[in-house]
Amino acid sequence: MTEIRPATGRTTAGGADLADSAARLETRGIELIDDTQRHGRARDLFLIWAAPSVSILNLTIGASLILLGLEVWQAIAVIVVASLLWVFPGIIAGSGPASGTAGSVVTRAMYGILGNRLFVALVGWFIGAVFLSLTWLASSFMGADLLRRVGLEDPVWVPIGVTVVVAAVTILVAIFGHGLILRAYPFMAAALFVIFLAVAGFILPTVDWQYSAPAPLTGAALWSSISIGFTILASTPLSFINSPDIARYLPRGTKPSHIAAATALGGAVPFIVFTTVGVLLATGLSGAAFEVGIDVALLDLLPAWLGPLLVVGVVINTIALNAMTAYTSSMALQAIGFRLRRIPAAIIVGVVGTALTIYLVLSSSLLEAANLMLQFLVVVSGPAMAIFVVDVTLRKYRYDGVDLFHDTPGGRFWYSAGWSIPGIAALLVGGTVTALCLSTSVWEGPIAQLTGHIDLSVPVGMLVSAVLYAALLRTPLGKDGRP
Repeated sequence: MTEIRPATGRTTAGGADLADSAARLETRGIELIDDTQRHGRARDLFLIWAAPSVSILNLTIGASLILLGLEVWQAIAVIVVASLLWVFPGIIAGSGPASGTAGSVVTRAMYGILGNRLFVALVGWFIGAVFLSLTWLASSFMGADLLRRVGLEDPVWVPIGVTVVVAAVTILVAIFGHGLILRAYPFMAAALFVIFLAVAGFILPTVDWQYSAPAPLTGAALWSSISIGFTILASTPLSFINSPDIARYLPRGTKPSHIAAATALGGAVPFIVFTTVGVLLATGLSGAAFEVGIDVALLDLLPAWLGPLLVVGVVINTIALNAMTAYTSSMALQAIGFRLRRIPAAIIVGVVGTALTIYLVLSSSLLEAANLMLQFLVVVSGPAMAIFVVDVTLRKYRYDGVDLFHDTPGGRFWYSAGWSIPGIAALLVGGTVTALCLSTSVWEGPIAQLTGHIDLSVPVGMLVSAVLYAALLRTPLGKDGRP
């Protein structure tokens, strides 16, 4: 068996060492995947994406919509609309099998060889760090609260200990890599559905089906809350610019439409269900329950036998989401240019994410940290996703893996001294516009102020990035790598 060596185009023996298997460590990083090593079906992606989406974070975000002053039906409508954004990770996922490499390499077509290093270092790593810390944060808070109930009450070392243990298991899964993810995630998704549906069953009797907002919102105030809620919800699907990494082992001939459907539905279905459960949960909670935290209040609602199972579910979900994040972030390190094998890179990612999580555990609540970080996330994730979708659409999934690894002057994606002006300009302008439209508790852009605190950051920022990128590609600035 032979393997294409992407940096030179030569072939060397040893492809068997990189075989994708659940029982062995995956040593392959961003290297091209030969057609002889492709396997799987598009529908396998559904459960891989479902496992990370059955999340306590969705319950927390759903509850926050009620805190924003929305009625139940308004909150559910916002959830459904935001779930449509899952089509974007689905669309870009097809670039993985088309190119045979990771998404952090495919984006060289958008930003240039050197520009992509900056993009991956700042944008890719920022997104990865936020989700590593937020999901580890959820398991740390809930695990620490469960241990407090059995007598372990140290407010510092108990949550730190939970964080370290969960992080270690997570990074172990990331080290084993794609083969283990493909094999284990369907079972993890099934276990999570059972646990969270059981939790939902005990939540339903506490729901106030006659709930009405204490001070019903109208006019600009209503649209402000709707738009802020939409931005928080949108940050989740828009952050998954790593979806090509998970699909890249599929056979080259797999239909992109099938990949898109499996990825989008796998993320969207549990996203809708469990975020809606979070909305319903909030209707039966008192103000005091919100003060102590949604995670603690939820454990108080459940019978003694189900509380520990919920914590187990949160830990399983954390491992599912963060193992995927650490796995793709390890390849991002390689794409930046660090001469690291994927496994040491995954360990570095784990150490950085653990340190950030410990800081957040000791300094904030889950609800506070989640809402603020998710809102700021769209400043980079929205424009980046828009540019990726436009590029995939214009190229019609025509990505040559060897060209993507030609990283010296003269290569197709070297552009202007290693930088693609259309991609970099669209990202910077789109990010700036997104920030100007953003409305958070610590930052409100001037456009948001002019519109009466209505947060238009996601639609406006994405539209500006998409239109500007497509337009600049048709100018002399984009001629070298034009689709």
